[in-house]
Amino acid sequence: MNQRQVGLVLLMLTAVNWGATWPLMKFLLTELPPLTMRAIGTATLAVALAAGALAFGVRLHVPREQRPRLILFALLNITAWMAFGTLALRWLTASEAAILAYTMPVWAALFAWPILGEKPGPRRIAGLVLGFGSILILFAGRGVELGLAKLPGLLFILASALLFALGAVLSKRRPLVLHPITALAWQMAIGCLPMAILAPLLETFQPGLVSGPVWFWFGWFMIFSMGMSYLTWFGALARLPASTAAIGTLLAPVLSVLGAGLILGEPLGWREALALSGTVGAVALAVGVRDKPA
Repeated sequence: MNQRQVGLVLLMLTAVNWGATWPLMKFLLTELPPLTMRAIGTATLAVALAAGALAFGVRLHVPREQRPRLILFALLNITAWMAFGTLALRWLTASEAAILAYTMPVWAALFAWPILGEKPGPRRIAGLVLGFGSILILFAGRGVELGLAKLPGLLFILASALLFALGAVLSKRRPLVLHPITALAWQMAIGCLPMAILAPLLETFQPGLVSGPVWFWFGWFMIFSMGMSYLTWFGALARLPASTAAIGTLLAPVLSVLGAGLILGEPLGWREALALSGTVGAVALAVGVRDKPA
């Protein structure tokens, strides 16, 4: 296979792993507390990445001037994304969480205006409208009582997507000048600390009560959803144009919703279909060809 074909295979693997994340997390939360689950997974991945970096001669040293940025990006891209996103599943279905989480490119396009000076043109404005519309479709018409019951989850997942999008835009403005594996290993290590500190204060974790199947799928989740997906994503980015790699972002929520319906038995009605279509369309507009200057 040529490099483009390899990149496309890596992109599909990334999309499948990302798509499986939300149904898998919803299943794991039946026996594992959210912050504990994420702290263990993130810390394990940080150690694995650091060991891999050392084995291949990649330096882990971070220059002093980059450390404040590294900490900020870790809190936005790791702590907020993982902690808030996982907590949201206490109130939302995997389908709802996936659809809302993947609105992050839409919010990134919004943040890019004041931070990067990228004034949104017609395409991005349409993407923002579709993004807001998808949220309304997903939760409108469910009744006031049900809407209020899901409100904490809605706030958590939107905070997750918004803060991750903010981190992405800030990292574009002042990127880390580090090897990607070094940057990711340190962000994982730093990002897991707040979750590891809060988990024993807010949750009760009894490993002996966790069943064998949950431990198995938790291992699968750490290896593939958290670990392998980063490697395949970096590999795809190195071989494909950014616009092509963005297809992975579009496929992930689709696979999440389908997986949640097939594996978890979650409803796949007209509301989910319309919200998913709106989200995919919004992301396509947000990450598409840049608008021409006005």
